[in-house]
Amino acid sequence: MDTKIGNGTFDNAKPACNDLGNLPSGPTAAVQCSPSVVASPEATLGRHLARRLVQIGVRDVFSVPGDFNLTLLDHLIAEPNLNLVGCCNELNAGYAADGYARAKGVGACVVTFTVGGLSILNAIAGAYSENLPLICIVGGPNSNDYGTNRILHHTIGLPDFSQELRCFQTVTCYQAVVNNLEDAHEMIDTAVSTALKESKPVYISIGCNLPAIPHPTFTREPVPFFISRRVSNQMGLEAAVEAAAEFLSKAVKPVLVGGPKLRVAKAGNAFVELAEASGYAVAVMPSAKGLVPETLPRFIGTYWGAVSTAFCAEIVESADAYLFAGPIFNDYSSVGYSLLLKKEKAIMVQPDRVVIGNGPAFGCVLMKDFLQALSKRIKCNTTAFENYRRIFVPPGVPLECKPREPLRVNVLFKHIQEMLTGETAVIAETGDSWFNCQNLKLPDGCGFSWYRYEFQMQYGSIGWSVGATLGYAQAAKEKRVIACIGDGSFQVTAQDVSTMLRYGQNTIIFLINNGGYTIEVEIHDGPYNVIKNWDYTGLVDAIHNGDGKCWTTRVQYEAELNEAIATAMGEKKDCLCFIEVIAHKDDTSKELLEWGSRVSAANSRAPNPQ
Repeated sequence: MDTKIGNGTFDNAKPACNDLGNLPSGPTAAVQCSPSVVASPEATLGRHLARRLVQIGVRDVFSVPGDFNLTLLDHLIAEPNLNLVGCCNELNAGYAADGYARAKGVGACVVTFTVGGLSILNAIAGAYSENLPLICIVGGPNSNDYGTNRILHHTIGLPDFSQELRCFQTVTCYQAVVNNLEDAHEMIDTAVSTALKESKPVYISIGCNLPAIPHPTFTREPVPFFISRRVSNQMGLEAAVEAAAEFLSKAVKPVLVGGPKLRVAKAGNAFVELAEASGYAVAVMPSAKGLVPETLPRFIGTYWGAVSTAFCAEIVESADAYLFAGPIFNDYSSVGYSLLLKKEKAIMVQPDRVVIGNGPAFGCVLMKDFLQALSKRIKCNTTAFENYRRIFVPPGVPLECKPREPLRVNVLFKHIQEMLTGETAVIAETGDSWFNCQNLKLPDGCGFSWYRYEFQMQYGSIGWSVGATLGYAQAAKEKRVIACIGDGSFQVTAQDVSTMLRYGQNTIIFLINNGGYTIEVEIHDGPYNVIKNWDYTGLVDAIHNGDGKCWTTRVQYEAELNEAIATAMGEKKDCLCFIEVIAHKDDTSKELLEWGSRVSAANSRAPNPQ
């Protein structure tokens, strides 16, 4: 983790990136600047930063103004290819940048010093845990105040401006504090490159008196931005493929499982190549849903231990070899550490490392290269999938609710299933929506850039989905976002429905009102899991306030739900549609009941003897 402040030096080697957009590669050309160019109002630090963001694919920056970043915001607005999206609070601005990065490959946000920076910190930590490249920009103190004994506002009252920096050091992979113009060009470019290379957030603090000042390094036409592509060690790659092919050839019923790090490794297409060549039964870990096309011929569902798709866990855990591509095993994905997997049967493929059984391990081997090369060496073996077909029984269809019978959540998701097309994307909030959305079958044309299903499993921050929906919809304007949000989570971040309306988004939000924090209830219940009920449709109507396109309704019965969906998909297709669904407080998925009891058992383990 690198930090640079002021006039320090750093390695001039260009950071690398895995295949982001159409960025060129090669040496940076020297640029001669005429005095007239240097004096141009476009040759400033603020405009340079704006152009860099545009060059890497950012078109929308999520911001909250504060006195330390106002001049910087002026210069970001002046960039014609950059749109400033004003959010209601910093936390949501960070969540929006997270959602935007999921759709675009990189996101950016701008806040003010400390009061803004510490407010956005939780969202940046979530993006770090999910391996998302985010550029977090903070308008910092006047450069003349560094090294003095002055006390500034927006601080904790000490003449030390490093508190915010120290907080960001643990949740970003690079930090740059720009308090002079001499190093600004190099520091900004290094921060941006590092975010792309590491697929993690970075922190850039820019002195509030610097954005408007011209400098020779900030030209009207910016120096081309180059990042070199990462490559595998060829001998290591060949050795890893040879060892893996031999390992798998000895297996009778091997399986293939996709994990969430397929995204950061940009290995989705390579995974599909291997799935098609191998003939193996194919599953995904829960946080990899949407990263692998579910229309693959031998796709068997989500592997999530005891709460897996029906018959999926039995096939995976009974296999005599399994290849996991990009897995993350934590207490949530392992259902309280209860997976029945054996290390000696596993090939674990991480973005730049391959481990086969209990060894050997091969470093400097990129996942994409490994999967592609292995697909050319693998022997086709369909035994595991044939076993799956023998035991598979089609799932039952939820019964229709009787007239005036309270709507059940499984019936709600039966209807959401029917709404999905290649032109929709699903955002699932932390909670029971995780489990219900896992059971959705993603239609043809899904996977990679064609379809997205997003949720934040590693960090699991309630309220994430409101901001993430805003950011994702802003990035993927060709898709209609369907967001499934619980009432408890919505109360954390509801304000930025306002920003969705302001920018004309046509998202469909299903607000599932069951009176509390249901996921917490199933882990450990108590009176603290009950929340004050709101008039949610009334709240959104008040936020709408006649400005923008918005339609709200509340449903309690299946007939009302059918009518609401028909309206949202028909005459209100250009509106933000907010559908409040009234559900019983104990109406949960069976998967959440099982998962909650196992996570509770893991949380309540007694201390080890001293």
